[in-house]
Amino acid sequence: MSDPQPLPLSILDLSPIRDDGDAGQSFRHSLSLAQHGEALGFRRYWLAEHHGMPGIASAATSTLLAYIGAGTRSIRIGAGGVMLPNHSPLVIAEQFGTLASLYPGRIDLGLGRAPGSDQRTARALRRDLASDADQFPQDVVELMDFMSPEPRQPVLAVPGRGLQVPVWILGSSTFGAQLAAHLGLPYAFASHFAPQQLLPALRIYRETFKPSAQLAKPYAMAGFNIFAADDEAQAHLLASSWQQSFVNLRSGRPGRLPPPVAGYRERIGPAENMLLDSVLSCAAIGTKETVRAGLQDFIDRTGVQEVIVASGIYDHAARLRSYEIAAEAARELKVAATA
Repeated sequence: MSDPQPLPLSILDLSPIRDDGDAGQSFRHSLSLAQHGEALGFRRYWLAEHHGMPGIASAATSTLLAYIGAGTRSIRIGAGGVMLPNHSPLVIAEQFGTLASLYPGRIDLGLGRAPGSDQRTARALRRDLASDADQFPQDVVELMDFMSPEPRQPVLAVPGRGLQVPVWILGSSTFGAQLAAHLGLPYAFASHFAPQQLLPALRIYRETFKPSAQLAKPYAMAGFNIFAADDEAQAHLLASSWQQSFVNLRSGRPGRLPPPVAGYRERIGPAENMLLDSVLSCAAIGTKETVRAGLQDFIDRTGVQEVIVASGIYDHAARLRSYEIAAEAARELKVAATA
């Protein structure tokens, strides 16, 4: 048996746009969060690609990562993820080759096959909606080949060739688990917003994993929402911003991140509460003790080696404090070593 290690925590950021803010403010807050996470010992900071969403500013993911990289020194930064059907594999190889050249040894490339948008926005991205998602496995292999030391393709990714940026497969279903296992890549599950297939996906990934040059044995990370504060009532109030945003999104009314509302869950109907109960099965809301217990239960249920934390809190100072409390809670937990 390996000696237990502290639970690695990472940060997932969508660079949320507040009701009273704009994208510039969101970017400054994102940099502040990445710097805070670096000081607290978070392993990595990831941004997620979304398009046409009034409350999400991270559409130009690689551009924003360049800004984050310039303001940090040691924390790994990356995409969680790039929605590869939106892009040419060559372009992503060049973009992340550029990032890896600027910030050597610090770049991750998480890849997803969802559009990260609605169908009209997806068409505006010049996607062939009928075939692009089906092309995803081939695109992943092509992208990895562009970044390999000796690409099989005659076209060169410059920069990109030979940099071998670590690739992750992202998913919210068993499809990504199968692909990650087949290619021998680390796997990240989006349980922070779609937890329903988390356990089956992790089981498939582990049972069918094939070792690769990048990874000798399975390595899984999963998303987890944390809304932490120094008292329980304040934590539940802070969580109401994200709860409103999630309900609005699933009801076809996406918007900016709204300010918190006291007693929000008492104001909504049973269908909305059922929706929140489902997604909050992978969440902790409360003080450090509540967060620690929630994280312990999550890693006991899933066996993941790493947890990536989302925290859609309206007030920036409160969001920083939530991640601080999460880090304090994680330091008191142990997981099996994976090295």
